[in-house]
Amino acid sequence: MKLLLNFLVCFLFLCVVPIRGYFITVDPHSEECFFDRAEAGTKLGLMFETVEGGFLDIEVRISGPDQKVIYQGEKESSGKYTFSAYETGIYHYCFSNKMSTLTPKVVMFSMEIGEAPKGTVGAVNEGEAGHTKLEDMIRELSGTLTSIKHEQDYMHVRDRIHRSINESTNSRVVMWSFFEAIVLIVMTVGQVYYLKRFFEVKRVV
Repeated sequence: MKLLLNFLVCFLFLCVVPIRGYFITVDPHSEECFFDRAEAGTKLGLMFETVEGGFLDIEVRISGPDQKVIYQGEKESSGKYTFSAYETGIYHYCFSNKMSTLTPKVVMFSMEIGEAPKGTVGAVNEGEAGHTKLEDMIRELSGTLTSIKHEQDYMHVRDRIHRSINESTNSRVVMWSFFEAIVLIVMTVGQVYYLKRFFEVKRVV
């Protein structure tokens, strides 16, 4: 039983879909690009979130080995895009901040690369490996765990962004209330002084 448990744990780690997560800073008038090699038919998934800077927007572009644009988005704060590699080669994904003149943008992103399909180079032959139904279930479980971790990271970043926005809004409301109180006091003192001068009786000596 213990041997079977150790086998399951080891197999689970081997089956985890590789995910690369990064935080990058994209300067104004610049573009940051990354690439991954994938076999034809492999599923790739890009998740990104603009964490800091300006209106929390960024331009995203995904292109294939032949420079064909697979996906392009403008002024996006966050998003997920999944696609299948239409041919074997290097796929690029770029984050552009060329529309910004002063503010750099901090972007969190991760690229999930699935397994190569059966019959392609680099794919594992299930017949030769002798996969059992239990192994397939473990593989499915590992993919589910990877997706859960992915969602947790995504929600953690969104929570941090929303907390920052709430704190910034709260501080602005406090400062505005303080400013209104000062203006109200000054106006009250000015009105009292004006009315006092208005009702003063001037005596001619």
